[in-house]
Amino acid sequence: MFPSTRLLASIFLVITFYIPTFNAQLTSTFYSTTCPNVSSIVSNAVRQALQSDPRIGASLIRLHFHDCFVNGCDASILLDVGGNITQSEKNAAPNNNSVRGFDVVDNIKTALENSCPGVVSCADLLALAAEASVSLSGGPSWRVLLGRRDGLTANQAGANTSIPSPFGSLANVTNSFTNVGLNTNDVVALSGAHTFGRAQCQFFSQRLFNFSGTGRPDPTLNTTYLATLQRNCPQNGNGSTLNNLDPSTPNIFDNNYFKNLQTNQGLLQTDQELFSTSGASTVSIVNNFARNQTAFFQAFAQSMINMGNISPLTGSQGQIRSNCRKVNGS
Repeated sequence: MFPSTRLLASIFLVITFYIPTFNAQLTSTFYSTTCPNVSSIVSNAVRQALQSDPRIGASLIRLHFHDCFVNGCDASILLDVGGNITQSEKNAAPNNNSVRGFDVVDNIKTALENSCPGVVSCADLLALAAEASVSLSGGPSWRVLLGRRDGLTANQAGANTSIPSPFGSLANVTNSFTNVGLNTNDVVALSGAHTFGRAQCQFFSQRLFNFSGTGRPDPTLNTTYLATLQRNCPQNGNGSTLNNLDPSTPNIFDNNYFKNLQTNQGLLQTDQELFSTSGASTVSIVNNFARNQTAFFQAFAQSMINMGNISPLTGSQGQIRSNCRKVNGS
């Protein structure tokens, strides 16, 4: 049974006024004396980037997501090949020619180093940029827990196996979340990040013409939506052509993503399966989020906190990179 409105209100109060203690080494006040303006520095940089690139908010939150699912939230996704880094996560299949926003990360890091040199980690930068991207796009705000340090290694093989695939079944996706300590509610809430941003044709074109080798489209696709996607992504067309993940409000963080699922307009297979998988526990969660945007926002904020607590490096572990693209001294 899904939580009642009263329980959801209680959850919201927890998010707003209480800092979870499941990882006591992370705290929202970590930089209160060493870099008190860290949140505003990051937010201002993201706001400026959004003015020229409405996609960047979705891109930055995706960077944080793809980082945390590999080696934990340690900014390993930002490392380029060089020094001891012989393989970059940027070149893994889920990331290659897909993840973006590294130049904005560089700009944010430069601003932080100018204000608070050697203090703020790249891992915390990603967490703060994700929150700013959501709140500046109309979504919820939350107190970001801080105190992560940056990893010294990259894990390309891990990126290839740990990041949920857009072609996977609901069971596969749920298993990927379970492996990092997240639950079914997190699966649905975090999938709601697809309420803004874009996806390339290559990540869903198999649904349009030859779904599961049937020679026919995915039967769960709304027929009108299918025709639109087939025009945008013709067979043997440009696989990198971009399509709105949310065809109704593509640049706004709202709950239309879940309403789209109810009318069979989920762009990725993994999106639509949240609603179209018969008997799945995700269906009732989708319905609740579709009718109650506040419930979605509260759950999303909590799930982002949960995701940000995946195996962080703290204390004397790792380092504070001066350049997010390389390990210090390399």
